[in-house]
Amino acid sequence: MTWQSFRERANVWLYNSKESVLGTFQWLNLLVNVMALVVLALYYGYAHEPDTSTLLFQLVKASFGFYVFHYGLRVLYHFHPRQFLRETWPEGLVMALLLVEGAGDVFWGTPFLGEALNRLVPSITDFSTVLIQGYLLAVIISESLRPGSRLPKVRLHPAVVFILSFLLLIGVGTWLLNMPEMTTVEGHMPWVDAFFTATSATCVTGLMSVDTMTYFTAKGHWVLLLLIQLGGLNFIAFGSFLALVSKFGVAVKQHDVIEDFVNSESLLGSSGSLGKVVLWCLGLEALGALALMMLWSPDVPFDSWGERLFSSVFHSVSAFNNAGITLFTDGLAHPWVATNWLVHWVITVLVFLGALGMVAMFDLFDLAKLRERMAQPWKTISFPTKIALYFSTGLVALGAVAFGVLEWSGTMQGMSWFGKFTTAVFQSVTRTSGFNTVDIGSVGMPMLFLLMVLMFIGASSSSTGGGIKTSTLAIVLADVWRTVRGADHVQIFQRTVHAVLRSRAYSVLLFFLAGNMVGIFLLTVTESHLVLHEGVAFFDLAFEHVSAMGTVGLSTGLTAQLSSAGKLILATAMFVGRVGTLTVAFAVGGRTLQSHFKYPDGHTMVG
Repeated sequence: MTWQSFRERANVWLYNSKESVLGTFQWLNLLVNVMALVVLALYYGYAHEPDTSTLLFQLVKASFGFYVFHYGLRVLYHFHPRQFLRETWPEGLVMALLLVEGAGDVFWGTPFLGEALNRLVPSITDFSTVLIQGYLLAVIISESLRPGSRLPKVRLHPAVVFILSFLLLIGVGTWLLNMPEMTTVEGHMPWVDAFFTATSATCVTGLMSVDTMTYFTAKGHWVLLLLIQLGGLNFIAFGSFLALVSKFGVAVKQHDVIEDFVNSESLLGSSGSLGKVVLWCLGLEALGALALMMLWSPDVPFDSWGERLFSSVFHSVSAFNNAGITLFTDGLAHPWVATNWLVHWVITVLVFLGALGMVAMFDLFDLAKLRERMAQPWKTISFPTKIALYFSTGLVALGAVAFGVLEWSGTMQGMSWFGKFTTAVFQSVTRTSGFNTVDIGSVGMPMLFLLMVLMFIGASSSSTGGGIKTSTLAIVLADVWRTVRGADHVQIFQRTVHAVLRSRAYSVLLFFLAGNMVGIFLLTVTESHLVLHEGVAFFDLAFEHVSAMGTVGLSTGLTAQLSSAGKLILATAMFVGRVGTLTVAFAVGGRTLQSHFKYPDGHTMVG
């Protein structure tokens, strides 16, 4: 009997049970995913007796066995196993590694690969545990995103799904940071501070109510790193959200929310765009981490090679995602790194690229695009890329010149010429990230006001930064210029801007203005004791809130002094600034009612 005839008979025999068996295992897979993540969190988040630790880790290993068995069932029930293996080879590779590690653990008492890596890198404690955790996360992600996975059949607006994904991440982050093993303090982190920190990391803002360097343990730093990475790559969340949308049956016309978010006309039709985004982001972060590894000065007292590596990865991820969170007290103004200009330039480049946006980077640096422009010189970069690149560069130049002029004899006094130039460019670029190489509380009022304006504008569309975005600024300025000149159309870079885009730009601007006004007013109510008795100025409250809603993270030193109510107000501002005011408006606005009648034109004086 040939293999083909054997498979045909097997398929006929298995056909009747295929749907029920695979359907049942899909639901079991969802439950095992949740169980494994909860067990893993409990394993790392609390101190346990040896027997309890062993039991918890055995449960994690049992989940590995379930994943391997489930994958084997899918191979068995597929009509063409070889084709299935070719199509799912990344998942199959992870399953093969799990199988090898499981065999080593069962028969020889130790996983092969984990033991080998422990021998190669003895400075990393219990590397096999970290390796298994990586296996688990890879498997859960692959299992959750594959087309056949079980998800609740609930019809929700796309913007609601997107917002709920951030809320879920913030909730999980709050729970993790509240665990005793995450902090160095007795007991656990207060819930308000845990929620504030999780929101700040997830929304890549960087405002911190505690000292990141001394308050958190190594495990806490890992949680912050994961929150920054997952929250910062909001376009990856939108990629997963697109898959959810297809399952929920949302209308195609509602995908405008997604296109607005990434400012790309070809997102929905691009092939493999999500994987491309992930590879580019991880690649740039890896290059940044490698550069930082080589450039840390001897003044930084790393205890081991592993600690140096983690610090490099953490700061690279934080910089590219415009989070602004560092592992140094007082940020990059800490004496260990305050004059390490090369490290400052690596951070500057990463922040600028992260704020530029993936769509613009693809257009500027993708090899296919570069070859196309070389072969056809009349082709130029796209309209969205021009806005992102030219306006971002212009804002950086404006901020750098202003910082150099206004702070030359202030916070930059005593620096070399190259140091002053580096600091001026750094603080201008990091208007979207919140990194600081000088004490922001010591910066003069004129520069603080300009920084507040730059934070309000923010980064570009499809980027990890916040603010109203450079595209909104460009459209509003072009419309104002059109009005002043009395022209018929709004034009930017020899392109006419449609009325719908102008309406959305003004909507974003209005929501940001209203959001900041309401938030600042609430801060004057909840933090009145600071203004009356602690010498805090109204401007400090305004600066703090604009920084939060712009997801920047610059602070004059007020964050740690805020009351619980003040922290909740800033956390709300960070969340709204991260998911986008227009997305929030779409989420709460409900379904648009289309009407085919029109009222008579009205006219009134303006101005």
